[in-house]
Amino acid sequence: MNSRARRLTIPLTGLLMIAGMIGATTSANAGAAPKDVISSQASETPTEATSFWSPERMRKATDATGDIDLSVKGGSPSTAAGPDGPVGSVPPIGGEGTKTLKSKQVNLPNTVGRVFFTLPKSNPADPKSWKYCSGSSVQGKYRNLVATSAHCVYDVKTNQFYDNWIFIPSYWDGDQAWDGKNPYGIYAAKWFNAHDDFVVKEDYDFDYAFVNVSSGFKVNWEKGADGKWKPLIKNVGRLGDNVGGQGFAWNQKVKSTVFSFGYPAGLHPDGDKPFTGRTMKWCYGTTGAMPAAPKYNVQEHIGFKCSFTAGASGGPWLLKYKNSTRTGYLVGVNSIAWDTDKNDRYDKISSPYFNGDTHKVYTTAANRWTK
Repeated sequence: MNSRARRLTIPLTGLLMIAGMIGATTSANAGAAPKDVISSQASETPTEATSFWSPERMRKATDATGDIDLSVKGGSPSTAAGPDGPVGSVPPIGGEGTKTLKSKQVNLPNTVGRVFFTLPKSNPADPKSWKYCSGSSVQGKYRNLVATSAHCVYDVKTNQFYDNWIFIPSYWDGDQAWDGKNPYGIYAAKWFNAHDDFVVKEDYDFDYAFVNVSSGFKVNWEKGADGKWKPLIKNVGRLGDNVGGQGFAWNQKVKSTVFSFGYPAGLHPDGDKPFTGRTMKWCYGTTGAMPAAPKYNVQEHIGFKCSFTAGASGGPWLLKYKNSTRTGYLVGVNSIAWDTDKNDRYDKISSPYFNGDTHKVYTTAANRWTK
């Protein structure tokens, strides 16, 4: 890998990343992880991470927009993306039992939500450190699994996993986090699982991660006499028991029809800001091979037409999505925004192609128990 530092912005989160030669980050307790899978334990306890995110901090969490995008008009699709073995799938846990908000006849999945985290080696009290992405609950043996993008769990600038990482399924308009309207709870990271090629080589063909979360907390925030917010926490059990979990599939057809969900909020390159990040949005389309982007080590991305911006990173791509159950099969995650016609508007999103390597990371995470 080139040891010369390079500047990199992923438009969907807008997080500025500067990386040179980096080493793998692991935990001493992650010996069960197979070769090529990096597993690292969260720095904070579930109570600490959950209590960190006061109403004020959640409202102020942002994605710092960047100034580099992938403008590749005329680029030829890469032929690298494709199966590396047999087709495989794991079924979803099942449909959620509660009513879900509707948008244009698409029943939005309760499994999808917002991810919050703070930047490592920064002052957590500094609002500039408060960031967010998107993610989704996914089927796992212990019903404790969240799928997202690797750049939503790992900071290549500091070579560390993020701090104070939590997931709020079915996040809606800022209310469900703190005023008693969070029926599904808040789930803090226990283990991060990512591919070695992303952590060590910054290869965005491996820009996916699976996070084992602890049992959730329902949180009510009250402002004390001193003016400070104080959490009242109640355990609500496992993530998958509360919202279900999407299935997982790998080595599927490059050309597939998918739904993508997420919480876009950032600017287009021309400065327009069509989304707020406070509500879930969706895109629908047929995927195809994307051009190679050597600057990002991208050769095996698939993509489709969608105008998602910063904040949607990590949101799921669901194959065979059913409105009746609000479930499908995870075949990708929002990774990179593209301006393919160079009009300063993002018009496509892409994901790493999910193959046997993805299945290896998923299997490691899907069989990891958390209290």
